[in-house]
Amino acid sequence: MSEAAAAGQRDRRGDWRPAKPISAAPLYGWPPRPRAALKWFLGFPGYLWPWNVSYVVVAVLTWVYLTPAMADMKTFAAGWIAVILGRNCALMLLVYGAWHVRLYVQKRQGLDYKYTSRWPATDNPTFLFRRQVLDNIFWTLGSALPIWTGYEVVTLWAQANGFLPYVAWADHPVWCALLMLVIPAWRDVHFYLVHRLIHWPPLYRSVHSLHHKNVDPGPWSGLAMHPVEHLLYFSGVLLHWVLPSNGLHVVFHLQHLAFVPAQGHAGFAKLRVADTAAIETGNYMHYLHHRYFEVNYGSDIVPIDQWCGTWHDGSEAAEGRMNARLRVRAERMAARKPRA
Repeated sequence: MSEAAAAGQRDRRGDWRPAKPISAAPLYGWPPRPRAALKWFLGFPGYLWPWNVSYVVVAVLTWVYLTPAMADMKTFAAGWIAVILGRNCALMLLVYGAWHVRLYVQKRQGLDYKYTSRWPATDNPTFLFRRQVLDNIFWTLGSALPIWTGYEVVTLWAQANGFLPYVAWADHPVWCALLMLVIPAWRDVHFYLVHRLIHWPPLYRSVHSLHHKNVDPGPWSGLAMHPVEHLLYFSGVLLHWVLPSNGLHVVFHLQHLAFVPAQGHAGFAKLRVADTAAIETGNYMHYLHHRYFEVNYGSDIVPIDQWCGTWHDGSEAAEGRMNARLRVRAERMAARKPRA
């Protein structure tokens, strides 16, 4: 049996399911599991490795070599704003393009670990230009990129002018390091809250439905959102308007928001890096959200979905619980409707 076959199996429709149900981070529950929690935090794959460490490295290099000096950012000027916009565009094309080219253009691993046996739509009137990838690129570069850059420009300008609480790494290294560790977890909590908000029917119909056109998402689907959703999604960086932080925290936070959706919507459970080795992308949980809509609004780091009854681990039992919950809700809604 191949490694891909051992990791999961396909049903009659060609949809892939992991061999074991997914699970949340072992940080919660009773009794405590300190050994499992430490292994999850430091292990490979885990909270730090390989993805969050990779995003930290990119943020550090960006902050050191590709970000204007704080003194220059005290005044709004086209020059330094253009630098930030240009480097954000280049990084977005590099990150999203790398995922897309490897998995969907070169098809380096074929359908191995792919959640469905389908490829992005190429003649579907649901999408702009009738092509899913072109539609996704349009919303990513045309809306996500300028809104990401806008949040970054305003926040760095405010820090440079002392309008926001600012700390230097040399003065408070422990606090700064802890904040870097917390940012991915805060991002997931904020994402859950925003995500539940935009599933409110009026906002879903007018805003979030654009993203959910991607029933079978690919990397470029990650930030294919309505501009209102982009404003809400990137607003997680407003954390640094309240907590003392550094410009590096701002860059890392926004890059995490910008880059993780490519990974989270890659459409593959694992990224093959060698003939016999593959790295987990950790996105099956969110794929289930795109498939079923009413489950998995958050992530597996802070298990809010488990606490709120919207958790789906990919098992048949979870599908049964979801269907039962939806039936109860439908019955309640029907009971509220006035009889003719």
